[in-house]
Amino acid sequence: MKLEGIHHISAITGDAVGNVEFYTGVLGLRMVKRTVNQDEPKMYHLFYGDEHGSPGMDLTFFEYPGAARGIAGAGMVHRIVWRVASADALEFWEERLAGAGVRAELSGGSLLFADPEGLEHELVRSHAEDEPLSAHAPEIPREHALQGFEGVRAYSSAPVRSERLLGEAMGFTRREGEHWQARGDRRGSFYAYDPAPPEINRTQGAGTVHHVAFAAAIDDLEKWRERVAGAGARPTPVIERFYFKSVYFLEPSGVLFEIATIGPGFAVDEDERHLGERLSLPPPFEPMREELERTLTPLPYPPAWRAAAAK
Repeated sequence: MKLEGIHHISAITGDAVGNVEFYTGVLGLRMVKRTVNQDEPKMYHLFYGDEHGSPGMDLTFFEYPGAARGIAGAGMVHRIVWRVASADALEFWEERLAGAGVRAELSGGSLLFADPEGLEHELVRSHAEDEPLSAHAPEIPREHALQGFEGVRAYSSAPVRSERLLGEAMGFTRREGEHWQARGDRRGSFYAYDPAPPEINRTQGAGTVHHVAFAAAIDDLEKWRERVAGAGARPTPVIERFYFKSVYFLEPSGVLFEIATIGPGFAVDEDERHLGERLSLPPPFEPMREELERTLTPLPYPPAWRAAAAK
């Protein structure tokens, strides 16, 4: 029983329109699901990823309209690390981001930048043998497209507290220092700690990561729940999210973890050719459709080229 690396990463935005423009327009991701926060259904939950909405590249955002910027501190993921294919891709992204008014720093074989709300990203040249996951965008050459998650970096003031859960219960492999690898039969990604900044009062808000989810086979989810509970975590019951099932728990350093199932997937309620083009609602929220479609902010998606290609 193994976790297949990162399933998805969920963050917070205060501006759904600007969020869509950056992640689909500048970074060239596909919106693979436009739905609502199932715990607060009057707010958007937006999912971006590759052409198929594959686990391993799903970056999601809860929208809290007008939310103030957050500050990442101890017990929070502070950086999302993406794979690209080559050094040429890093140079392409440095130029593309600059053209979009985004400051990017190319150094030591990686490219660092932040989204308009301050969420940190890093692009690194990948040496993984995993299948590349990418979206199609006309302005981004296929060989330079983002290829999925390499990993995440979190702040911790006492990472030793998390060793038993990560190594024994979740099966992560320690590579060096506080750098851990979660690898299954098909995919893998890293989870790493950096020292928490001193005198920082962490604040959850726009531009911060809410949680990181790791991918599991559907039939293994309850076993994973039992395993992390045995290591001292306090997991939720299995929660039905319609597109996948999940359990949530805090790891000892304070980061909110989720274990999410691979499937049934985002095409369960809409044609894959039209993912993200309309508001998708799991059955319990379907009675709210008229109200939600009236009150949720219209989004600039899909772009004209994608709508034409899907016909």
